[in-house]
Amino acid sequence: MVGLQPLDEGLNSECRLLAQTLRDQFEVLGISMRRYALRRFLNVGTLSRYLAGARVPPWQFVLNLLTDVAEERGVAATHEAIEAVRRQHGAAQRTNASMTKALAQLQQQLEEADREVRRTSARKDVLDDALVERNQRIADLQVRLNLEAAAAAADDVDCLVVEHNRLAAEVARLVSELIEARTRIARAEARCELLERQLSLVELQRGRDGAEVFPAVESVRHLLPAAVRPKVLLVDDMPANLLALSSVLETPDYQLTTAQSGPDALKELLQHDDFAVIVLDVQMPGMDGYETAAHIKRRAKTRNIPIIFLTAIGNDPDHSVRGYSVGAVDFIVKPFDPWALRAKVTVFVELYLERRLYKQDDHRQDDHRHEEHRHEEHRQDEHRPGGPGRPELTAGADQVPGQRAAW
Repeated sequence: MVGLQPLDEGLNSECRLLAQTLRDQFEVLGISMRRYALRRFLNVGTLSRYLAGARVPPWQFVLNLLTDVAEERGVAATHEAIEAVRRQHGAAQRTNASMTKALAQLQQQLEEADREVRRTSARKDVLDDALVERNQRIADLQVRLNLEAAAAAADDVDCLVVEHNRLAAEVARLVSELIEARTRIARAEARCELLERQLSLVELQRGRDGAEVFPAVESVRHLLPAAVRPKVLLVDDMPANLLALSSVLETPDYQLTTAQSGPDALKELLQHDDFAVIVLDVQMPGMDGYETAAHIKRRAKTRNIPIIFLTAIGNDPDHSVRGYSVGAVDFIVKPFDPWALRAKVTVFVELYLERRLYKQDDHRQDDHRHEEHRHEEHRQDEHRPGGPGRPELTAGADQVPGQRAAW
């Protein structure tokens, strides 16, 4: 089959099965892809992607191919055979549709985060200008106050002091708002970076098996000891939700831990504070997700663990602001898309592994510096008069006690 691309080794089982079936059928025709593309009024590149599994073809293409093969063989395809291929096609389409939905969801979140950056940046610019103007007015008032005080005009001085104090209060308010705006910009920029990484992961995974580790994570993992298995804490009061989360995230490379309440999650964190990420349900009875996150962020050993809020509330701005204020770094809406959830968790696992790698490198550099320092001390010790371990003699070292040195 001239020009036929090999199947991608990373194809998931559904797409691989369909692509292999189509290739087997196409081989029966015994013609090149270019000839068949002309026969069916197709672009040869599109046909190549269909047969390589890079794209799921429409059902009409599959049906046409089965018809052409039946004509070539002189035997009509059975109803059972057509239905078997239809099931393969449906399974491949569902996998592809799920990934498309995940991409759309992540792209929407990226648009919202970018909009927040632009909106808050514009607000910061306004605050900056207002702050400069108020400070200039205060400086002018200070000059006038000095002049009026020298002229002993008490009434004018009092009015200027009142105006000065009012402007000073405005400056304090503007500074507070400016700090808040800068914080929101930094958070939104960080969300944009995270979402871009999540989108890249899903795009890389198009057509790949969800049980496989994302390539970006694998590239970091091989640099660390095999015993390193990042822990992921899943918190939800509904056992069915925990089961669904676990089934999506289950992989030999993660160590999943579940908790059915906020207090249970805090107990787990007391025992193990090295989780790579926490997936935390917002709406739980008793201690809800917001309160649980606040407790996690108060403790020094756990405050840096990223928290993904799992919520059924949707993209409510008030809930988002509250979530980010208590320490959440990301959100995912119920019912969650498995590809989006995998991407979000995988990015934080990747960041965790990167931190472990940097820490490992720092330890190696510290050991190397310590070893160099030890060798340098040993070298200096060998060059001392009297040999290693002997202190260097100084002037007057052999002088009799009480005797004055002869100069």
